[in-house]
Amino acid sequence: MMGRYRRTEAKDYARENMKGIWAAALTPFRPDDFAFDEEGFKANLRHWAGELGIDGVFVAGKQGEFFSMSVAERKRSFELAVEVAQERPGGRSFGTIMSCSDQNLDTVLELAKHAEAIGADYIVVHAPMLHFLNERDDTLFEYYRTISEAVELGIALWSHPDSGYLMSPELCARIAELPNVVAIKYSVPRDMYVRLTELAGERLIVSTASEDEWLDNILELGWQLYLCSSPPYLLQTGKDRRMRAYTDLAFAGKAEEARRVRDSLEPVRQALRSTRPGGKPQAQQKYWQELLGQVGGAVRRPMLPLTEEEKAKIQEAFAACGLAR
Repeated sequence: MMGRYRRTEAKDYARENMKGIWAAALTPFRPDDFAFDEEGFKANLRHWAGELGIDGVFVAGKQGEFFSMSVAERKRSFELAVEVAQERPGGRSFGTIMSCSDQNLDTVLELAKHAEAIGADYIVVHAPMLHFLNERDDTLFEYYRTISEAVELGIALWSHPDSGYLMSPELCARIAELPNVVAIKYSVPRDMYVRLTELAGERLIVSTASEDEWLDNILELGWQLYLCSSPPYLLQTGKDRRMRAYTDLAFAGKAEEARRVRDSLEPVRQALRSTRPGGKPQAQQKYWQELLGQVGGAVRRPMLPLTEEEKAKIQEAFAACGLAR
């Protein structure tokens, strides 16, 4: 199955369809043998799209521990996400963006072509590690141009300090001239993403992973997309969809009401922040998922599991945070 649009149509398609709350999926691994828990992964996706009202999922990113997964496992996670997205009769239940990030370009292209072949909506590619270069702009433009020419799918850029540098707003706007570069997950200070929003206009959907800033970015910058992290399924339950609620209120222009709902989630945010060991982000979030009735599962090396003491602290904070179940 190929995509529903051509490279030259990608920007228009994304502007129309890449909207709302998109979540970065954690990948559940079975505690007994650390195998990819396919059924657990699918159950989470169904819950997020159904009970939580999440609009799209970001598959096999850093939160999903792609660095500990084989290429075959990453492809399989893509396939399962598309499979679940297509279960709803008459249309997709959520959008899909597949992380093809890798330091090896052949692997990036192999994953990108697989995502296209199975009917994914978009791909996202992290900026490569180039900390050894003093001048990177031409290298990065050619890197994304090569990917752009290899697939028809819309491509999201991804700039984060993990690369050892940040792509400038001016460079991102230049790369956005490529016909199927449609969005960016821009994990940078606010002044940088404000500048890119101004520079890129309709050529690039700008977003960042900070849920704390999401509402202000809708109201002040006119953003249409939260791309993306774990808060959409960690801050919400089927009975308590406050992130969905304040997002919809903001899109409807009801700013003050949206702020009240957003602010009411602060105890939940604080519970998550205060119990997250610095070296165990995935393990903490997976345990929080389990407290919510989702499938969390184990982490793989090099990530470390939680201690019993850390679990007890999380349980206590969870019970007191006011999130309705």
